[in-house]
Amino acid sequence: MRFDVYGPLVLSLLPAAVGPVIARRVAPALAARVLASAAVVTALATTWSLVLLAAALLGDAPPVIREAREDGHPVMDPVPGAIGLGACLALAVVAVRVYRAVRAERSTRRALRRLCAGQPADTELIVAASEVPQAFAIPGRPGRILVTSAMLSALAPAERRVLLAHERAHLVHRHGALVTAVTLAAAANPLLGPVRTAVAFLVERWADEQAATTVGDRRVTALALARAALTAGRTRAACALGFTDRAVTRRIAALQTSPPPHLWPAAAAVLALAALPALLAADATGDLLGLLSGALG
Repeated sequence: MRFDVYGPLVLSLLPAAVGPVIARRVAPALAARVLASAAVVTALATTWSLVLLAAALLGDAPPVIREAREDGHPVMDPVPGAIGLGACLALAVVAVRVYRAVRAERSTRRALRRLCAGQPADTELIVAASEVPQAFAIPGRPGRILVTSAMLSALAPAERRVLLAHERAHLVHRHGALVTAVTLAAAANPLLGPVRTAVAFLVERWADEQAATTVGDRRVTALALARAALTAGRTRAACALGFTDRAVTRRIAALQTSPPPHLWPAAAAVLALAALPALLAADATGDLLGLLSGALG
């Protein structure tokens, strides 16, 4: 446990380092799924490692440890008490960050539900009369697409098809849940912030590629994205997945080239890296259980 318990904390730097590379070189659908999975597994492993480190603060408090020492059995602290104290403080910070992230997610969902209030249950497309150009997907059951009249009037018919196909891709592939999962992972482990940024970008690229496939024209898709971005300007929704969010220039450039390949070996390597922190955390847990078993013996 003396070394394995620190491994997940150190290895959590790896997804943040490889995330931007994977986002550029691997097909968006595969890259988003892989990076989100890696982030969640890594966040769970690092949080559990902090729990194990915090156990050192208990010192003589657990009855089994106290009784073993009173009976003359030598039981060593698995980690120094100062590190245990630091782990307790880190866990408190993690709890606050995750709580705030969950609260923000709930607030967002309430705001989105208010936007859909009064609409028939089977209505997917909601057109709002507004001079503010907006378009975004609203996750839920059922999922909705909200588009303002200003955005629709700014686009040609073919470009409107692109916009709707893009937002529908967000709903069909549950991009909202994917982004939420990696957001909570980054809240639990701030080192995963770059992964959260990469996944948020990748789901937009994923929806772009789906839209290009649906309309059968990458050029029209890029043109629709450029026109919508120019129309929207700096105006954007505070929540949901919007058509003109996330590095529009990079997305337009990507649509002017061939779709990126599905590099399965690279994806498998990222998943393998994500498994390492979990394995080390499991090994550290086994060491701690062995320590307790020795005390009982």
